[in-house]
Amino acid sequence: MKPVIALIGRPNVGKSTLFNQITKSRDALVADFAGLTRDRKYGDAVYQNKSFIVVDTGGIGESEAGIDAYMAEQSKTAINEADIIIFVVDARAGLLASDEQIAREIRSLGKKIYLVANKVDGVHAEAAVVEFYKLGFGEPIHVAASHGRGVAQMLEDVLEDVPEDENPEEHDKNTGLRLAIIGRPNVGKSTLVNRLLGEERVVAFDEPGTTRDSIYIPYERDGRQYTLIDTAGVRRKGKVDEMIEKFSIVKTLQAIKDAHVIVVVLDAREGVVEQDLHLIGYALEAGRAMVVAINKWDNMTEYDRKQCKLDVDRRFDFIPWAKVHLISALHGTGVGELYPSIHRAYDSSHLKVSPAKLTQILNDATDAHQPPMISGKRIKMRYAHMGGQNPPTIVIHGNKVDKTPADYRRYLENVFRKVYKLEGTPVRIDFKTSENPFEGRKSQIDERVAARKRRYIQKFKKAEKKFKR
Repeated sequence: MKPVIALIGRPNVGKSTLFNQITKSRDALVADFAGLTRDRKYGDAVYQNKSFIVVDTGGIGESEAGIDAYMAEQSKTAINEADIIIFVVDARAGLLASDEQIAREIRSLGKKIYLVANKVDGVHAEAAVVEFYKLGFGEPIHVAASHGRGVAQMLEDVLEDVPEDENPEEHDKNTGLRLAIIGRPNVGKSTLVNRLLGEERVVAFDEPGTTRDSIYIPYERDGRQYTLIDTAGVRRKGKVDEMIEKFSIVKTLQAIKDAHVIVVVLDAREGVVEQDLHLIGYALEAGRAMVVAINKWDNMTEYDRKQCKLDVDRRFDFIPWAKVHLISALHGTGVGELYPSIHRAYDSSHLKVSPAKLTQILNDATDAHQPPMISGKRIKMRYAHMGGQNPPTIVIHGNKVDKTPADYRRYLENVFRKVYKLEGTPVRIDFKTSENPFEGRKSQIDERVAARKRRYIQKFKKAEKKFKR
């Protein structure tokens, strides 16, 4: 088993910056903003043939009320899971009461604890860290995480007793079926993530904007590997003021591209709003498979439920292939039924078909309903082949196929979707006009003949001059 190293400390001491330095990534959001990290984030790292897991945590020790209490629980879970604890303090701010409180809580755990004084750049390091000796963890390790100074030495000290791996490999955070949970703020995304995982893995709090970063969570269910991605809620562009929220939205859009299947979460009590449609539009642009979950379905009157269903049917007519589920993430109602739809969407998005079979389906479709006439000539579709997956892309070759109207494109898409029973994924059809292989051939031949003729004339003139001499 790889050792687990937890980064703990009060808010804004630089834990996420240190996490990014250790994992050699930019996975954790970083800003000069206290309380930015709220959920525990895992990352795999390798240093000098020693592989380990590092856990970034939210700040603790300053408040135990409201959302801070949930953040503290996340941090305490990480501490309990850890084999090694890196206690990060701020050398510039000096020793604070919250640092001493954290020290008292972790001292009795019986685990290896390393005290790391961050932000030593621009200060006299030895003088700045003197007061931290009273915490009782020995000599503080000096680092400047924002510049990477001292991080290598810190890892050498922390990993001194960790054995080397025979074949160390960087871990890919995107293992198994990648499943992203997206939606507006406060629709219940984190509650759904915890329900799918069967544990309180991420902070779920009745406050919009609780999740600020995209959290990648590998897990296994019924022998199948998944990576669940909890994302920040995306609000309408005009309402996004904080810079940190803008970074969160970028992370969410990246998560959509990373995912195989998107679960779009909506609030049944608010119905379908424009921002829901915008989010679905992002997923469609990325070509991702999709499942829709209408959350907070419990405690609604029959009339409200009926109105919600009518609204969904009317507003989602542009994605008739997406399966819609009515769920309650809080109570678990209908959540288990998401998995079959997720699997069907994933399998459909990774369709593999031979060119011969696709061409046969294409021929049958054009025989049943011929392509339209363009400028008095019929569009001719000759053969088809797969052009990619996630989404499944079918490339059709022929004459004037680039002139194919949108309605005939939809007809072909529906034919392929029906034949292969594709569910939960968009289907893209690309048209390639066949080129005449002999076009321009005659002019090329004429040019070669002319060039050869010029060479013969030059040789003849040279021979003639030599003969005259």
